[in-house]
Amino acid sequence: MSELTIIGGGLAGSEAAYQAARCGVDVTVHEMRPARLTPAHKSGLLGELVCSNSLRSDLADTAHGLLKAELTMANSLIMEAARATAIPAGSALAVNRDEFAAYITNKLRNHPRVKIVTGEVTQLPAPPAVIATGPLTSDALAAALGKVTDESSLYFYDAIAPIIDADSIDYDIAYYSSRYGKGGDDYLNCPMDEAAYNRFYDALREADSVAARDFEDVKVFEGCMPVEVMALRGRDTLRFGPLRPVGLPHPVTGAMMHAVVQLRAENAQRSAFNMVGFQTRLRQPQQQKVFRLIPGLQGAEFLRYGSIHRNTFINSPLYLDRGLRLRSPQVDGAIYIAGQLTGVEGYLESTAMGLLAGIFAARNILGLPQVEPPGDTACGALLDYITTPVKGGSFQPSNINFGLLPPLDKHIRDKSQKKQAIVARSLQSWGAFVATTGRYTP
Repeated sequence: MSELTIIGGGLAGSEAAYQAARCGVDVTVHEMRPARLTPAHKSGLLGELVCSNSLRSDLADTAHGLLKAELTMANSLIMEAARATAIPAGSALAVNRDEFAAYITNKLRNHPRVKIVTGEVTQLPAPPAVIATGPLTSDALAAALGKVTDESSLYFYDAIAPIIDADSIDYDIAYYSSRYGKGGDDYLNCPMDEAAYNRFYDALREADSVAARDFEDVKVFEGCMPVEVMALRGRDTLRFGPLRPVGLPHPVTGAMMHAVVQLRAENAQRSAFNMVGFQTRLRQPQQQKVFRLIPGLQGAEFLRYGSIHRNTFINSPLYLDRGLRLRSPQVDGAIYIAGQLTGVEGYLESTAMGLLAGIFAARNILGLPQVEPPGDTACGALLDYITTPVKGGSFQPSNINFGLLPPLDKHIRDKSQKKQAIVARSLQSWGAFVATTGRYTP
């Protein structure tokens, strides 16, 4: 029986390894960290989160809630780790990022069918293999992928938000509260009146940004839009986006604030806070100057500054089949692409493609017929999105959303009931798919 090679130990690679091992296949995971770090990673742990520590909404009637439910039904390692290391975050699922990565690393290191090898892979591996090197794929491997896809790598820029030392926050100004009371005191809020907001906004607009280095065409994914780029769209854009004050009245006066900056805890001890929605490419001195204008953060100490980095993905509708196999006359054998390289965007979406790639590859190795998730499931809808040709040929990354799923057979006017019906349909179909995969827990 062949051994499965997996390149990349992020969320997708880790999930693919775990799922293939659960099918009874021996797996070798190649991860270049910590011997060689990326511009965003800080450690050699598998599954390290480099952006937010939030895995989005945990509500059952949301698209991300549905995706979580599907992954959980399929015994996802990433979801197991997330639940085990969860910290309060209102209606969202957030994790202690260090404990989360350690959980994934320990689980795979101790698995009898998984071997982890440290070192950079610069060429396409011999099949059967899964490439899950993520949006920060090394230049050498990206170039190798570019050769077999006969085109320059597609890419967009991604930004990460700063993390603030909890001891440097002014708690006489900032107050704990979750929007509309969902989650109690899971978020720390920095209130702004109109004058404070205008000072902050004007300073943000004037701040210098990090140059786009050698890249002239800076394509930024909408879901990770740098706060200073968002501000260019108008003075009130932030107030209707990450700084929206609705549902967060001041706890003393009960008044609605002009704008509110929310901070989300990085760990259960609340020793560090992430600035929600503050992905940025501002230079570090400018981050200090501008963000310290926010009431409550005038003495802020930055444990991590925000930054911007280039993300890589392939034109999946042209080069992937629905089994996530690379279609190229220059590739002889089964090479699968997983995670954000496929053009999905987000932690859960990347995990979902890793889960499917692991199952697809393992079944191929075992000589079993291919099984595919139905298109009316969240995972199946993502798979359809990245493998269906786009009109005009302009393929761009996407998060999961209900718009990717097919409409219901019966029209339902009430939005809440409609979402519940979509979720119920998806989970029924997904349950049937999981039953066909025939995996076992070793």
